Amino acid sequence: MEKNKQHAWPAALPRAVAVCALLLGLACGAFAQERVTLKFVNAEIDAVVRAIGSYTGRTFVTDPRVKGTLNLISDKPLSRDQALAALTSALRLQGFAIVDVGNVSRVVLEADAKFQGGRVQSGESASVIRGEGVQTHVFRLQYEPVANVLAAVRPLVPPNNPVTAYPSSNSLIVTDYAENLRRIEKVIAALDRPPVSDTEVITLQHAIASDLALIIMRVTDQAGAPPDPLQKVTAMADPVTNSIIVRTASATAMRNVRRLVERLDQPAPPGQGVYVVPLKNMEAVELAKTLSSIKLSDPIGAQRVSGAAGTPGQPVSTAPASSPTIVADAATNSLIITASDSAYRQLRGVLDRLDVRRAQVFIEALLVEVSGDQSAEFGIQWQTGLDNFSGDSTSIGGGTNFGDSTQNIISGAQNPANLGRGLNIGVIQGQVTIPGLGTITNLSVLARALETKSNSNILATPNIFTLDNEEAKLVVGQNVPFITGQFVSQAGGATVTPFQTIERRDVGLTIRVKPQISEGGTVRMNVYQEVSSVVDQRNPAGVITNKRSLETNVLVDDGGIVVLGGLIQDQLDNGSEKVPLLGDIPGLGYLFRYDTRRRQKTNLMLFLRPVVVRDEDAARVLTTDRYDYMRKLQQNTQPPPHFALPQLEAPVMPGLPEWPPANGGRTPAPAAVPQPPVAPDPRR
Repeated sequence: MEKNKQHAWPAALPRAVAVCALLLGLACGAFAQERVTLKFVNAEIDAVVRAIGSYTGRTFVTDPRVKGTLNLISDKPLSRDQALAALTSALRLQGFAIVDVGNVSRVVLEADAKFQGGRVQSGESASVIRGEGVQTHVFRLQYEPVANVLAAVRPLVPPNNPVTAYPSSNSLIVTDYAENLRRIEKVIAALDRPPVSDTEVITLQHAIASDLALIIMRVTDQAGAPPDPLQKVTAMADPVTNSIIVRTASATAMRNVRRLVERLDQPAPPGQGVYVVPLKNMEAVELAKTLSSIKLSDPIGAQRVSGAAGTPGQPVSTAPASSPTIVADAATNSLIITASDSAYRQLRGVLDRLDVRRAQVFIEALLVEVSGDQSAEFGIQWQTGLDNFSGDSTSIGGGTNFGDSTQNIISGAQNPANLGRGLNIGVIQGQVTIPGLGTITNLSVLARALETKSNSNILATPNIFTLDNEEAKLVVGQNVPFITGQFVSQAGGATVTPFQTIERRDVGLTIRVKPQISEGGTVRMNVYQEVSSVVDQRNPAGVITNKRSLETNVLVDDGGIVVLGGLIQDQLDNGSEKVPLLGDIPGLGYLFRYDTRRRQKTNLMLFLRPVVVRDEDAARVLTTDRYDYMRKLQQNTQPPPHFALPQLEAPVMPGLPEWPPANGGRTPAPAAVPQPPVAPDPRR
């Protein structure tokens, strides 16, 4: 390194002597001159750092792992900042970095530079980034999301240096050399710009907004071409202001749409015309009745022109226009309107606001029934003197007999298999013959004991999908015949039944619901639910059924759960059969009585959960979820492999096709499962 003049040392001069001479020259004239010329050839890095530090007045601390030689030569004299920048660049080429910590500059491995602290700066302008070496800078973005900028900045930073995005503050933190930070700042400034408006509202003067929006979508549709997001055009009609809202990211496409609108927004020919309006959502017959009842204002209006004397502002008489005629074509679900241009515009404004996609309601009913039945019985019965019935002499016999045919001792004596479940202990003494009963088992004593417990948990989740303000009905059960009348006559002493009148009724689960969605998102529902079952069909008077029904009006938020009603029943029955007086004796009375106890607990609750479905995407999510659930159940029912039986696979629903279709929906997309043949897509 030279000052004012360039000094060269012989190649054979020891390197240490050259370094000492350089340091001596710097010490003698460091402040006498402002610029120096650098010429370090195969010099030790530590020596070069000390020489530059002496010239710039900075304190350097070198990591012991920083070793090697350095070539640093300048053709022109350099200032202190330029010399420091040259040293930083030379060290960077060999994998070392300078980190400024306070008044000390650390020379470390580049991979460790991010752990050594360093200057932290924050700002939106490149002028804030000063100095050299490794620094940490916080870039605060104003317009562009930090996730989008991160994808562009990450390739510009070496792998050893971190780049971190903080979405909460929309900031990007980068640790790198100051030179590269300034370059990154310019890239961020070019990306972080205010968004360009890609939406335009075009107000029409003559044409109908809904018709023209459909024409624009068809004209700009890139049929057969790969989808280009930049060229995509979306047009929506606002019937209130008769305007078209156009959205596109291409300025050229926007200009083409404006030119197309100017050419199509022309007044219609004078006089009355016939217009055919196909409907998208409403029923033509019902909508025709609504539109026909509307009283339109004067379709022509009072015209003001100059009078014969040239006096302006005098109204002239106009012939009254005929009332519009609206006819519904149910086959094509279209309206045929015969009206003047102004009357047609008024009708279309109302029609477009009514013919919109109606919201739907997905209603999930939860019928939960938990019941428990606990019973116990205990009793002792006895018979004596049965063996004396076989003789001709007079004998005395007696005993106790309690319960029905599955519990009493007489039924057990006739056939021990008649005894019911539980513990049955008896004393048998052969067989006896009793007139009227025949030969039976001589059962002297019978003791019975039984305790039963049973619990049931029933969960039914019927689902209904219906339109707003439309009643839906779901029936799951049987159609049972009920005899309502019959004609009986007698002929020749025999009874003849010529005919019977039968009424069939649904027995099972029945749900009728009519939802109505309010503007606030709440759902008002008129609900009728019935749960019925057949108890006895052998009754001569007719079929006996159990029935539990509920009819109510409720108001519930979208997605909320409301309890409609329920039944909580706890029934306890105690029964006792005993011999008078003897059965009341403490302790000994159990030999002359039969006790039964039974407790039944029933908890039945009905819950309702409505979910408002306002668009196709929400309906598709619900349908796909139920479709996949049933498909998995079918897959789980496949029979396992068997060594001796053929593998007969159960039918499985096909996989849903790709949505949205890759080809834009112009041709059917292939199903995910080619076998069996694909069923129609239930989401369309």
